[in-house]
Amino acid sequence: MMDPDYDLFVTVVDMGGLSAAARRLGVSPAMVSKRLARLEQRLGTRLIHRSTRKMALTPQGERLRSDLGTIFEALRTAEDRVTGRIGEAAGPLRISAPTSFGRMHIAPHLETFLGLYPHVEVTLNLSDDFTDLFSPQVDLAIRITADVSPSLKAHRLATSQRVLCAAPAYLQTHGEPETLSALAKHRLLAASGQLPWKLVGPKGTRTVDGKSLVTTNSSEVVRELAISGAGVALRSLWDVGTELADGRLKRILSDHEGSTDVGIFAVYPAMTPTAAMAAFIGFLETLYAPSPPWAVTITPSTTVTGQGVSR
Repeated sequence: MMDPDYDLFVTVVDMGGLSAAARRLGVSPAMVSKRLARLEQRLGTRLIHRSTRKMALTPQGERLRSDLGTIFEALRTAEDRVTGRIGEAAGPLRISAPTSFGRMHIAPHLETFLGLYPHVEVTLNLSDDFTDLFSPQVDLAIRITADVSPSLKAHRLATSQRVLCAAPAYLQTHGEPETLSALAKHRLLAASGQLPWKLVGPKGTRTVDGKSLVTTNSSEVVRELAISGAGVALRSLWDVGTELADGRLKRILSDHEGSTDVGIFAVYPAMTPTAAMAAFIGFLETLYAPSPPWAVTITPSTTVTGQGVSR
């Protein structure tokens, strides 16, 4: 029987620290430290140099982690041979995704995924908060961001192109802005924390700041406000591509858009992904590459002129 302290040691190394390992294992950091010290005392050597800010493996720790990785992989292979699941995607797959993206671009495809991998047990949790990937409740997360933590493995699935848009009814009443500075006289729509907007255009990166017409923590509310004609929003094409294509929204200031650094990523802790995780990432890659389904061609329409511009 494998010593549980070896499992703990591997978790500490793979999670990058005692606190992260404690969250993963559901125990206190003090308990993790105590068990790690017990293992080092039993082996008669220090495995990890620890400080309040960082952790580093000793040469002995590096050798043990390498050897244990080989042993654990051999155990998994032995179990798969016994159960007949070699290479098969099976078992639990706990996914976290942003609310709107998960509802629009993951949930509709789960039936197809489960048809391909019937032995995978999917749990899909939707939240606009960043889920702690070092908790035991999540295996894989979809994140829309410009920065992925170096402690995570990340697969870039697509670029999240964001454009300025408004409903024709709004533009008819308030006029269409012709410059970024003109946006200061318009009603802006954004969820909490989404302003200021950083936009890339012919003259480089520009910033647009202001106050949202409605205060909300929901991007879905912002989307509905824009479609209803309440103001100008910076929205992702995956979110409003259909409305831009059918005319319910119109792109404005088309020579500017959100930073292309923002991508859609599948992320998970720095460990070997399970077969179910690898299968799901590959499935999403086939859906979103080389061109995602929300990539639409927007035909420019006649500029809307109104009765002036108001706040």
